[in-house]
Amino acid sequence: MTARPRAAAWQARPDRVRPENAGDPWVLAYTDFDPVDEGRREALCTLGNGYWATRGSLPGSVADGTHYPGTYFAGVYNRVVNDLAGRRDESEHMVNAPDWTFLTIQPEGGPVFHPGMAEMLSHRQDLDLRHGILTRSNRYRDAAGRTSRVTSRQFLSLAHPHLASLQTTVEAEDWSGDVVVVSAVNGTVANRNSAADSHLPADHLVAVGGSGLDDETVLWESRTNQSGISIAVAMRTRLRNENGGQIPGRYRPLLEDGRAGCTVTFAIEPGRPVVIEKTAAVATSRDRALSTAVLGAGQGIRRAPEAAELLAAHVHAWDTMWEGFAVIPRAGRPECQALNLNIFHVLQTVAAAGPDLDAGVPARGLHGEGYRGHIFWDELFIYPMLTLRRPDITRSLLLYRYRRLDEARAGAQSAGLGGAMFPWQSGSDGRDETPAALFNARDQQWMPDNSHRQRHVGLAVAYSVWQYYQASGDIEFLARYGTELLVEVSRFFAGMAIHNPADDRFDIVAVMGPDEFHDGYPDHPGGGLRNNAYTNVLASWVLAKAGEAVALVSAGDGGELCRRLSLRAGELSDWDRVSRRLRVPFHTDGIISQFEGYEALKEFDWATYRARYGDIGRLDLILQAEGDTTNGYKLSKQADVLMLFYLLSAEELREAFDRLGYPLPPDLVPRTVRYYLARTSHGSTLSRLAHSWVLARSDREQSWSLFTQALECDIAYTPGGTTQEGVHLGAMAGTSDMVLRCYGGVETRQDTLWLHPLLPLELPQVDFRLFFRGQAIKVHVTTDSIALHLSAGRAKHIKVRVENVQRTLGPGDSLYASLSSGECTVTRH
Repeated sequence: MTARPRAAAWQARPDRVRPENAGDPWVLAYTDFDPVDEGRREALCTLGNGYWATRGSLPGSVADGTHYPGTYFAGVYNRVVNDLAGRRDESEHMVNAPDWTFLTIQPEGGPVFHPGMAEMLSHRQDLDLRHGILTRSNRYRDAAGRTSRVTSRQFLSLAHPHLASLQTTVEAEDWSGDVVVVSAVNGTVANRNSAADSHLPADHLVAVGGSGLDDETVLWESRTNQSGISIAVAMRTRLRNENGGQIPGRYRPLLEDGRAGCTVTFAIEPGRPVVIEKTAAVATSRDRALSTAVLGAGQGIRRAPEAAELLAAHVHAWDTMWEGFAVIPRAGRPECQALNLNIFHVLQTVAAAGPDLDAGVPARGLHGEGYRGHIFWDELFIYPMLTLRRPDITRSLLLYRYRRLDEARAGAQSAGLGGAMFPWQSGSDGRDETPAALFNARDQQWMPDNSHRQRHVGLAVAYSVWQYYQASGDIEFLARYGTELLVEVSRFFAGMAIHNPADDRFDIVAVMGPDEFHDGYPDHPGGGLRNNAYTNVLASWVLAKAGEAVALVSAGDGGELCRRLSLRAGELSDWDRVSRRLRVPFHTDGIISQFEGYEALKEFDWATYRARYGDIGRLDLILQAEGDTTNGYKLSKQADVLMLFYLLSAEELREAFDRLGYPLPPDLVPRTVRYYLARTSHGSTLSRLAHSWVLARSDREQSWSLFTQALECDIAYTPGGTTQEGVHLGAMAGTSDMVLRCYGGVETRQDTLWLHPLLPLELPQVDFRLFFRGQAIKVHVTTDSIALHLSAGRAKHIKVRVENVQRTLGPGDSLYASLSSGECTVTRH
């Protein structure tokens, strides 16, 4: 293996912890250029539309340790093979695609306008979260004393997902002369964003070549070197004056190894700015209704609207999107900006999801190469935000799992079981992409990665299917896809359950829960755990819901569903029995054990390790470097048992434990929460979110503190953070969802919308919209009241339950309820 430099160890300075204008909830702004923090800012200023995304790197940059241009297409992966410590290692990665933003501006006889080449007098960078537009304004002075301003405006169209625009205005403040612009598609890109993958081959693309379509327009094609996916970028460069009129320039084609574009020379003078208008059209061979990617991109650029028209359509599309997704606390709340940023990045990652795009939701978005662009269980935290606003997006994303059901069946078969075993990490085709080893930078050693034992990812898929149905009432989806997913996941977990005749209980062994600090026991590391409580309780829940789904869909079908799913006689009753007799381990004092044997582990010296290391989120790496292991201690990386309280309401949790034949005394949940909170390092961005949720009604102050930490996990500086490799999409979506479903008390159960709000003192009111079973609803919640207004139209009537009062509402109806008096008033349309 040829060594190459490790990815830069990006480290933001503590004095750069927040953008400068945190008071503006719709603009993320930076008023300086900080090379040390540039990677994180690039990720936070990524622009996308769900089909593709481009990091917010400075146009004209290359990967140099400060900048990292990155463009990623949803679902475009490639595999590489490597020799790792003497064994063959195969891995799949989301591919860094050709850079369409490459643009350099150089005054004749002077340096390129770029940090480090010309003196930068000022810098401002603004990300408009409301409209998905990134603007930069830089002033430069060269050695000849010439002062110039360069302002750029960039967006990837939400209205036309295959199009993007970069408009750059050049102003000469005190000089006249020629300017030379190089506008190109840069195909000499590689995957070098992730420090953890610096040992792997970085080259995923083969240059097919470029061609000129006319003086203004070029086309570039690359192809992935294993998966054979063609990526085509067509680019048009025009010059305009400040009034929008086209002006001439001296064009010269630029076709060289790895790049296709043009050089354009034009004259400039004070008071007469010149606008360089760069429009890109992209296509890949994965697209539907396409002859070739090259023809698709070429056709796209020929038909592309002018920049002004493209911008207007883009702005309108974002306005429409925000109508359904905005979460509006009381004006002036400092959380507003982070909340808007998080929602914005989730939408940029999934907005184009539909029947024509076969892609899942990468845990790090389309913002970088962290986790190799793989899909994990993070969708469990992402779907709820979407399901209650745009259920069609959730539906399309769930189909990513359905299309990979055969691969999941093959995975189960290889484990000697029936049903479907979804992998912990998934990519293009659904096989298990989980690495076998993890590099520990603390001791420069490889350590085993046994996280493939997190079989609970299949339970997350099944849970999401049922929650989607509850919110949407989409019986057609349940009949065609959802029930099959529920059935196959149930088959797998029923097959894993081993009957113990001594107490007529079923055990599930050799698994990991969400807490990755325990992959086995001290005397058997890596072998998995017995009876992880989260896995067993959720498996019971899924087995029960599978039975409900089969009964619901098969009613009156003459046995067609059972034949299609090969449901054998007695299979449902077997599942019912397992769902009632799965074992849940408990401590001697009644607290739910994370897994069988957890209580016998040693207590951990938290104070000593915090004093020694400061940040102890990744205790697995710390202890490994010391020759120890987390398997021997009562500690957790993130919520494990407590995830049950995150996913299931108090009523559902009680029903689940009743079904299993275990008592659930009133003090059990708060005691269990306190126990594990004291033993959790929060080494995952999802951990504070889950803990905040489960504390929302018992310790409101601590809940709010954890919520704000989760809310700002990317926007704020985190020691050792990896935002430069992609945002943490689960935490971003989860914090938005928490305002609605946790603090706002929104729940969908059976065919009813339940509302039981309890806002934190710091959040005295909030407005948002929901979409429940075809009905759009405006919601206004305060600490003492809740008001609903249903949109007029032809939607069906819905059942709404506020506290203990149930009403049936129709289109145009309004409801007002006092939370203190219980008074509920309905105004009919």
